[in-house]
Amino acid sequence: MDSTVSARFDRLTPTGKPEPIDRLLAVEMPIAIEINGLGYAVMMATPADLADFARGFCRSERLIDAASDLIDVETHEAAGGVILRITLIADRVARVAERVRHRVSESSCGLCGIENLEQALRPLPRVISSTRAGQEALFGALETLRAHQPLNRATGAVHAAALCAADGTIRLAREDVGRHNAFDKLIGAMLGAGIGWDGGFALLSARCSYELVEKAVLADCPMLVTVSAPTSLAVARAAEAGLRLIALARPDAVLASAPPVPL
Repeated sequence: MDSTVSARFDRLTPTGKPEPIDRLLAVEMPIAIEINGLGYAVMMATPADLADFARGFCRSERLIDAASDLIDVETHEAAGGVILRITLIADRVARVAERVRHRVSESSCGLCGIENLEQALRPLPRVISSTRAGQEALFGALETLRAHQPLNRATGAVHAAALCAADGTIRLAREDVGRHNAFDKLIGAMLGAGIGWDGGFALLSARCSYELVEKAVLADCPMLVTVSAPTSLAVARAAEAGLRLIALARPDAVLASAPPVPL
């Protein structure tokens, strides 16, 4: 499916006389995710690289441990969106059923609320891999990121997630209207191609939310770099998992998570 559509607008001018223009818009639509026949979630996303998205989403949801846990991905266009049908190996079906139970549970009792809170902030594993990237690599990747964002250049409305080598070279990038979707697509592309971090890091054109930290940790990413600021929970979760976190990654301001991260 196309990732952009053209739309007609009136551009407002200082003279007060509108000028008609055509502009490309990034496509955003519902992606209904079915896993082994179970309705799992509906995500608003850009309908590109959906096989990568399926792998990365399942990894971030802790449903799979490796690319081989995912047997097949089928996309079906439907009225108003896309149905993404994912088939996992039989040994992973129990995980899917358990997560679906927590996603749809409804009750008036407080105990169920406590259970759901525990699911929302499940313990994270420790990051095992390490990065060899230094300050020059970080700023080098920032300078070249735009060259790997064709959809954003066309629309100005999407985020990018990039796999950066230890020297700052961008090896792989994915885009989506959602920053978390872009990261899932990147992680899924790496899984599908059998690519590791190899001393590099992840660079995201977004603020650093706790979801991005958790996705990075579950993908054993050694360092997460984001262009905008982090939230309090993102910093706390990164510290819990031993993830190196660099935020506000701009030439005029860089924040390293505490304790300070050597660059």
